[in-house]
Amino acid sequence: MELKREAEEHLRRRLIPFWMKLKDTENGGYIGLVDFDLQPDAHAPKGSIYTSRILWFFSTAYRLLGDEELLECARHAFAFLDRFWDGEYGGVYWSVTYDGKPLDTMKHTYAQSFAIYALSAYAMASGDDRALRRAESLYGLVEGRMRDEEGYLEAFERDFRPSGNEKLSDNPRLLARGVVASKTMNTLLHIMEAYTQLYLAGRDGRVLQSLRSLLLTLRDQVYNQEANRLEVFLDAHFHSLFDMQSYGHDIEASWLIDLAADTALPEREREEVKRWTTELARGVCARAFGENGLLNERVEGKDDPTLVWWVQAETMIGLANLWQKTGEAQWLAALQRQWETIRTKMVDPRPGSEWFWCLTGEGVPERRPFAEPWKAPYHNGRMCMELMTRL
Repeated sequence: MELKREAEEHLRRRLIPFWMKLKDTENGGYIGLVDFDLQPDAHAPKGSIYTSRILWFFSTAYRLLGDEELLECARHAFAFLDRFWDGEYGGVYWSVTYDGKPLDTMKHTYAQSFAIYALSAYAMASGDDRALRRAESLYGLVEGRMRDEEGYLEAFERDFRPSGNEKLSDNPRLLARGVVASKTMNTLLHIMEAYTQLYLAGRDGRVLQSLRSLLLTLRDQVYNQEANRLEVFLDAHFHSLFDMQSYGHDIEASWLIDLAADTALPEREREEVKRWTTELARGVCARAFGENGLLNERVEGKDDPTLVWWVQAETMIGLANLWQKTGEAQWLAALQRQWETIRTKMVDPRPGSEWFWCLTGEGVPERRPFAEPWKAPYHNGRMCMELMTRL
């Protein structure tokens, strides 16, 4: 299929070269900021989520492509991820300085999950048992320190005293009301993603049970069957705090949940899960997918038409997954149309560049960085690799 070939070419010629050139050979890790004018800032702080996503990207690309230079790039990220490790209390910090000194020392469950995800992928790529042991220790920490009887909590101080969750409750309308979510769909989704990778790396029965429990929580506590959406911001008892649908997270969840179910559940239970994730994906596409891609979100009845880079990448995987499950030609046509939109509008045409952060509803790129703590090669890199293996 032509799209499969184009996905590999995009990965090899666009994404891998862009991120390889950000290797910080002087201070370790990868340069933490590239602005809209493609100027790198070698003294920008480096985030643990950013570093983890880069580690995951190069590890997974190596497993797919077999290029030793990719494994070396992964080793470089793995070595720097150690700078985020808190030797006294455990866990990874939110951020460090450009040269690896602790900066924001909060412990967020979301950040721990991405470290687990990346370390598990690196262990599978390199065979380095240290990475798997570190991932397993983070799993134990999340299970032992970062949850209550009902589910996973979010933000903590360095010593694991509870802290405010503004980093993952950053909707301005929500914060304007003085409300901060105790639990979020976003964190739960990425714990599930991390545990899926960890189980595949280590085949630990405890991780399998945790993964099964997470699937039940997402179905029974987070999925709103009547509205056919995942609730985004939740209180401690999983009551929704806000009328909102995150279209990007829902299309991402539709295939990540399927992957977790394929990993953790027997066939009969997998089929039940895939029925509701199919309905979730269909609903997202009906509400938010148009000629220019997938809209960002719907808040209190109003759509945000911004076209965000990661939302468009996850839409590609969600559409491919939906086509594989249903065999319906409309989803393959939508997948091909979505790729054409990304290729011609979302990818910066300047040589040596990457994807724009986002486009306005009118299709104009916003002047936002190409690399920064939340923008790494995880979404669009994964898109390419998923298409290469699925098609």
